[in-house]
Amino acid sequence: MYKLFVGGLPFSTTDDEMKDVFAAHGTVASAVVVKDRDTGRSKGFGFVEFENDEEGKAAEKALNGSDMGGRSITVNEARPKEDRPRRDFGGDNNRRSW
Repeated sequence: MYKLFVGGLPFSTTDDEMKDVFAAHGTVASAVVVKDRDTGRSKGFGFVEFENDEEGKAAEKALNGSDMGGRSITVNEARPKEDRPRRDFGGDNNRRSW
């Protein structure tokens, strides 16, 4: 399996629409647009999984920077969550600066 991160999606993009775009480059195992858990609206990115690494790499090369619904999308190999740095928003709610 070869998993791609797809960013810059139009907020109206559905899972099926994204799958259709990527299916032109190979066998898509899954396509998911990530949605906000509270509102159910798209976050503007998603993931596409190909059954075959070569097809996934070809889709990445062909579609990165391409136009989808009037927006230029970013397509690259998805990284595992544990490889990303943790965000620290300084969320100590007990200390106020005012």
